Amino acid sequence: MRIVEAADGLAGLDALTPDLLVVLGGPIGAYEDSAYPFLERERALVAERLADDRPTLGICLGAQIIARALGAAVYPGGAKEIGWAPVRLTEGGRHSCLAPLGALGDDALHVLHWHGDTFDLPDGATRLASTDLYANQAFAWGRGTLALQFHLEATPERLEHWYVGHAGEIAGCHGVTVPALRAEGQRHGARLRPVAERIVADWLDSVGV
Repeated sequence: MRIVEAADGLAGLDALTPDLLVVLGGPIGAYEDSAYPFLERERALVAERLADDRPTLGICLGAQIIARALGAAVYPGGAKEIGWAPVRLTEGGRHSCLAPLGALGDDALHVLHWHGDTFDLPDGATRLASTDLYANQAFAWGRGTLALQFHLEATPERLEHWYVGHAGEIAGCHGVTVPALRAEGQRHGARLRPVAERIVADWLDSVGV
């Protein structure tokens, strides 16, 4: 496994060599090329990989970069979505690796949302999940691409770093507090973890990784 910090530079990185590419998130917009020039190179690498239909997973900003690489618009949404809440699966979502998230009512699994941007659904993509605030929470494209606006990978322990790193953003969101986020993480994180692992394992099996 190789971890690359995109902001450190992407020169010499071959998009087609890895069996799997995971494009993670960050507190910037996928459209902020002038402020963060590495985004253009990152998007080009992702586009090259998608053109070859190589297994690619995008999470939050990573999902938005995939959407832009496929020609869709990414832009600020009407409100920040920060906290734990269920997603609503589409028909396609109910027949995808995300199916375990489809329980309703009191049994609904909560995932972590942490974003203020959104994106249009790329041409040829299948919408898999939505929330009331944002229609496009997950999509599949081609044989090997999965894009998630929400965070299946979040654990209560790792989120302690997020609370520090995003202190300014949290403070600027009415009704969002670190104690409340921490309590929600403790309540929902443990239940989500085995389901998240199953989702990822099923997706990896489906793309042959």
